[in-house]
Amino acid sequence: MSAVTLSGLSVTIDGHEILRPTDLTVESGEWVTVIGPNGAGKSTLLRAVGGLVRYAGAMTLFDRPAAGLKRRDRARLLATVPQTPAVPPGMAVLDYVLLGRTPYIPPLGRESPADLAAVEAVLARLDLAGFAGRRLESLSGGERQRVFLARALAQGATLLLLDEPTTALDIGHQQDVLELVDQLRRDRGLTVLSTMHDLSIAGEYADRMVLLAQGRVVATGPPRAVLTEALLGEHYRARVRVLDGAQGPLVVPIRPS
Repeated sequence: MSAVTLSGLSVTIDGHEILRPTDLTVESGEWVTVIGPNGAGKSTLLRAVGGLVRYAGAMTLFDRPAAGLKRRDRARLLATVPQTPAVPPGMAVLDYVLLGRTPYIPPLGRESPADLAAVEAVLARLDLAGFAGRRLESLSGGERQRVFLARALAQGATLLLLDEPTTALDIGHQQDVLELVDQLRRDRGLTVLSTMHDLSIAGEYADRMVLLAQGRVVATGPPRAVLTEALLGEHYRARVRVLDGAQGPLVVPIRPS
């Protein structure tokens, strides 16, 4: 089963075509990472899949037409971790992660013991149980990033959209978060659609990569087919050397001589 199928999907904002007609399929259980220079349309693509921007064309989620899904039904299928989540001031970690259970709580209802148990399990899995009573603004950037991921996982969705999930993290926490996502993908059968700027790290975890440039797909395939000196030089306008690493290509910038 395909988790995401896009057919001629495009996004126009304020009269500007941010994402040109795009065809893309993400298979269930696959990790696909979208890369590209700034302004290529990466975040817009994820926002369209997440139902956060209007689009033209067709989209199916787990073989269901996305246009016919109610917001609550879509939230049970996919969860999003945006680059800069909105954080209500004064909110505690536990309450914020509980927001992930909203699709399962009846209107005007309250969370059930099952909802609380799901949240506690996620907090424990992400080593956040000791932060449950802390306010989000009191946490470091890396700690908050794990909380944002916890809220998404608490939704119980099978498609995870990660927009630059390691931006605020040091290299150790980058590895921790990505290893955790990959382990959860294998344990729970999650599908991951992400964007990332760090090309070497992206190539270590993605099953497949999609290179966007000027709002269109210019390359797709396994990391070694997309992370090439020719493609990166052309579309990033960067001087790089691509080395063959044990777990994927290593992209090394080269200073001009």
